[in-house]
Amino acid sequence: MIGPLWPLARVALHALDAETAHTATLAALERMPARRPPPSDPRLAVQAFGLSFPNPIGLAAGLDKDAKVPDAMLALGFGFVEIGSVTPKPQVGNPKPRLFRLSEDRAIVNRMGFNNDGSAAALGRLTRRAGRPGVVGVNVGANKDSADRTADYVAGVETFAEVASFFVVNVSSPNTPGLRDLQAKVALDDLVARVLDARDRAAARTGRRRPVLLKIAPDLDLYGLDDVAQVALDRGLDGLVVSNTTLARPATLRSAAAGETGGLSGAPLFRRATWALAETYLRTGGRIPLVGVGGVASGADALAKIRAGATLVELYSALIYEGPGLVRRTLSTLTEAVGAAGAGSLAPLVGVDARAVAAAGPG
Repeated sequence: MIGPLWPLARVALHALDAETAHTATLAALERMPARRPPPSDPRLAVQAFGLSFPNPIGLAAGLDKDAKVPDAMLALGFGFVEIGSVTPKPQVGNPKPRLFRLSEDRAIVNRMGFNNDGSAAALGRLTRRAGRPGVVGVNVGANKDSADRTADYVAGVETFAEVASFFVVNVSSPNTPGLRDLQAKVALDDLVARVLDARDRAAARTGRRRPVLLKIAPDLDLYGLDDVAQVALDRGLDGLVVSNTTLARPATLRSAAAGETGGLSGAPLFRRATWALAETYLRTGGRIPLVGVGGVASGADALAKIRAGATLVELYSALIYEGPGLVRRTLSTLTEAVGAAGAGSLAPLVGVDARAVAAAGPG
């Protein structure tokens, strides 16, 4: 679908409802011939939380919940892929319809509700791909009916300890009632302590210490970001993912589906998510890597995330409108930025605009 075929594929996919198009895309990707990831400019390579990334652009969680197509996505040029969210038990998620295009706004609203095939299915697929190149992280979630949601996150880390390149603990989805309450300081501190203990036990068993990152909401206020940063630093988290979808609805939205319940992603999220990223960078002082997510639809957007404090950048929603060629175009822009800065890598650019972005506010 890269190049001249993408406009035709886009018309066909957008003629379907959003979730059917998503399912059809996954089915097509599963049938793609296996290809090795293309080489990246060496100047785009990133070292973060003990891992080596060929470039900083990753696929955000949500597209490949069940680890069906990580290698197909890596073959598009992504520097890493995050699968999930995966819950211990299979879960059907919320009633349909639950995924909506906001085409006029280049955005998406979803209320999927952690629909996935469960940990056993994803583990089987990741075990079968063992030994293939590429960084593949696992985003772990909690079942809606769980009596102890923190125990679900612990179970996720224990289950995937041998096959995950890294973990992302997702406590910020707006589509599981009460889940975001785990971002409150006392609850978050307990969750992080238990998850890290599970990681360390697994490391003793497997001989491999997997990085653990926490994914937070863009809707946290400054006090909430203070708490997250303090817990992350005090407990020794390996990184933070900033951010998930937002419950806010900017007044500028024009699409008919703008009022649908769920999390908003895509272009309208960019400013708020980048503000949250910059504020988090200032609070953590560059002591832990940040992954910038939310509204990235171009190389310029990815560069803005890096300059606001991101060591790595993820995207997803923009693929629905821009197609898979977006990855190549984004990497090209970053290569140009490194050259223009006269730098040997992107590292000197990380966080240089953080204070200005924070001062500009969330919009």
